[in-house]
Amino acid sequence: MKLPLATLPIKEVYRAYPDAEAFFLSLGIPAPALGMTIREYADSLDEEMLEDKGFDRDGLVDHFIAFMTRISGSVPAEGDRVESLTIVGGHDKAGLAENASLVLCRGDIVSLVGPTGSGKSRLLADIEWLAQGDTPTGRSVLINGKTVEPTWRYRSSQSLVAELSQHMNFVMDLTVAEFIEMHGRARMAPDVKGLVTEVVNGANVIAGEPFSGETRVTSLSGGQSRALMIVDIALVSHLPIVLVDEIENAGIDPAAALNLLMSEGKIVFIATHDPVLALMAKKRVVLKDGGIRKILATTESEHRNLSIMRRLSRILSSARDAIRNGERIEEPLGEPLTASLAGVWATSPGNWMPKDDAEARKDRKATEGEHRKTTV
Repeated sequence: MKLPLATLPIKEVYRAYPDAEAFFLSLGIPAPALGMTIREYADSLDEEMLEDKGFDRDGLVDHFIAFMTRISGSVPAEGDRVESLTIVGGHDKAGLAENASLVLCRGDIVSLVGPTGSGKSRLLADIEWLAQGDTPTGRSVLINGKTVEPTWRYRSSQSLVAELSQHMNFVMDLTVAEFIEMHGRARMAPDVKGLVTEVVNGANVIAGEPFSGETRVTSLSGGQSRALMIVDIALVSHLPIVLVDEIENAGIDPAAALNLLMSEGKIVFIATHDPVLALMAKKRVVLKDGGIRKILATTESEHRNLSIMRRLSRILSSARDAIRNGERIEEPLGEPLTASLAGVWATSPGNWMPKDDAEARKDRKATEGEHRKTTV
């Protein structure tokens, strides 16, 4: 960025970058007079107010310049588009080599599975850091088949990776609509108002509890916060790589979240213990003792079993919602469960489970008849 931002009058900054006002909105501080420079503005602010926001005067100026740098570089150039990501294996905790290489393209999801302590979080960290053989595992991450340039690793404005952790908290006291508007303007979105509606609606599909654009982000529940950030990453952010850690514990619809990220062309890595989420992925990486043990492609048979597990999951989810809402679970679950799964069972290889209770009874009677013939 060529502009001398620290010494340029704010009105000139606004002229070049109309969305710069989002910086002051995000911090909840008044916008400066148009004739002031950011340096003069920082010097004019009450020191106690700055401390309350977590800055000193120099820190505020540096944060403003970093924010403006992010705006100016927020839309990736065509040559910077991420088409693929490759993980080249390193070694496990004992130093044994990982004979593994994994290539993912836009829209691909890979699940990371293994017991607690197996190395899922370490692999996510390697991807976030875009490791180049310089992390404890010795792994390397390639973008579009090439070594990652240092600027992609060390400058926050050039980041490629978004991370969704299990615990998220907002510190800005904005409404949901203001938060989305701020991010949309920073990303040069052509229709910010329409984007707000799209993100809020999408988040309410994923979240277990609905909220509106007027809800303050600081009052969102954990599930609502994660739903908002997932849709924001999918629809607003240009970051092409998304890391998700145990989304099944987030109080949201994880399958809907992953489908949205996949449809927007993100490369998604999800660490999970949930078999439904693990089988939704194109591939899964099996970890043990800090190392990659296997890379398994999801098979057609596993896809058929996934259909059964998803139906079971929906029944459990409905029961969970009923309990949350103070309702009783007294209706027999056997009949709706059998009816829900009948079509899937009927087409399963070897018809390994009965299509419905009636057919099961018929099979039992036939078996009992054969048993009587044998014992007479």
